[in-house]
Amino acid sequence: MPTTSRNRAGRRVAVVGISLSDCGRVDEATPYTLHAQAARRALADSGLDRSVIDGLASAGLGTLAPAEVAEYLGLRPRWVDSTTVGGATWEVMAAHAADAIAAGHTNAVLLVYGSTARADIRAGRRTSNLSFGARGPLQFEVPYGHTLIAKYAMAARRHMHAYGTTLEQLAEVAVRARANAAHNPEAMFREPITVEEVLDGPMIADPFTKLHCCIRSDGGCAVLLAAEEYVPDTAKAPVWVLGTGEHVSHTTMSEWEDFTVSPAAVSGRLAFERAGVRPEDVDLAEIYDAFTYMTLVTLEDLGFCAKGEGGPFVQEKGRLPVNTDGGGLSACHPGMRGLFLLVEAVRQLRGEAPGLQVRRADGSLPQLAVASGTGGWFCSSGTVVLGRD
Repeated sequence: MPTTSRNRAGRRVAVVGISLSDCGRVDEATPYTLHAQAARRALADSGLDRSVIDGLASAGLGTLAPAEVAEYLGLRPRWVDSTTVGGATWEVMAAHAADAIAAGHTNAVLLVYGSTARADIRAGRRTSNLSFGARGPLQFEVPYGHTLIAKYAMAARRHMHAYGTTLEQLAEVAVRARANAAHNPEAMFREPITVEEVLDGPMIADPFTKLHCCIRSDGGCAVLLAAEEYVPDTAKAPVWVLGTGEHVSHTTMSEWEDFTVSPAAVSGRLAFERAGVRPEDVDLAEIYDAFTYMTLVTLEDLGFCAKGEGGPFVQEKGRLPVNTDGGGLSACHPGMRGLFLLVEAVRQLRGEAPGLQVRRADGSLPQLAVASGTGGWFCSSGTVVLGRD
């Protein structure tokens, strides 16, 4: 772990506060309400006064995000970030915030998100997204009906063709996620499922049946990052940001060189190198799982197994705890889920997981965790390595 420095150009950065807002089925709230809930709870979790927050990272809400969110929360940040790269947004924002804190540009940054995606559809305020639009590079794909899920499905089929990955192996990802969710009282779906039930479900986009796909929920969460000098005043032991990485690989499918390699292959390598650790040192992984194939290929690209061996890897029990809260496949998925990965990773390292708590072989709490978010259709990736003293 990096040595503590009092140099403003190289301060250590810690996660000092985390929280979820109300999640799952939340019919009587606005996205702003969920932002505020999560922010207040994360601040309370940190034990710090709101006056320490001088940075805000927010995306996905309002015309001028994060300005509207800052106003709603009563904050006047002097450092802001509204980077939007889909599900990887929050890991990328965490990387930016950690760099800014380390350099002395800001002292404490609040990352906050909230969405009523499920409630909005039920109330007729929005419809499902079949396409991200038909402008720019996307105009060359939209005429062929190539929806978001179809892009992931095509990549999965390529992996199956190249490496012999099976439908049963992909289904196992959903089964394991649900098994983890069964332990989590906050998870939206907790009833066990079998490989056969996944395979027999209604087809959404070949090879993905319904249970290969993430759920749609409401919810929000927040993470507070702060410079090391604030740690003595926090309510709980810090979880340190050890290393981060980010990468954007493509937006047009024809420009993606290899459908079996995600941008996590770059962001993960950078994060581990900067943290000074190896994948085999990590105790648990929180991975963006809008679809089962995302989990499998990200495990490969982060280095937990060799390329093409993700299928057998996800079938082996006990190899590596993954998506311990149930993930987007079972726990919650209100949109850009990447911030939830950071919350769960911190909970695990603190020993505060509401459900399945990971322990090392000697019974001690985990020391290292990785959170890796994926955005778009494998267009972007952000990876964060976290550790505790």
